[in-house]
Amino acid sequence: MNIKDELKKHLIADLHLEDIRPEDIADAAPLFGEEAEGLGLDSLDAVELVVLLQKRFNVTVKSMEEARDAFTTLDALAAFVQSRQSGA
Repeated sequence: MNIKDELKKHLIADLHLEDIRPEDIADAAPLFGEEAEGLGLDSLDAVELVVLLQKRFNVTVKSMEEARDAFTTLDALAAFVQSRQSGA
């Protein structure tokens, strides 16, 4: 399973996104903001996302700026996780 598929699966399960399937999550769609444009996550989801990354991928988010950049889209999140896991 590739990193994007894993992230989609964990986002749905860990953030309790009901009625959403992995294939419903577009890689370039915004994770936060209006649900019509993307997932519609909010600030509480951001906290849960930080925990999810630590627990599932052993990746730590060190600052709000880092999170702001990494949490824009699934593409950005996958790139962030991959860069952290490779030690970059």
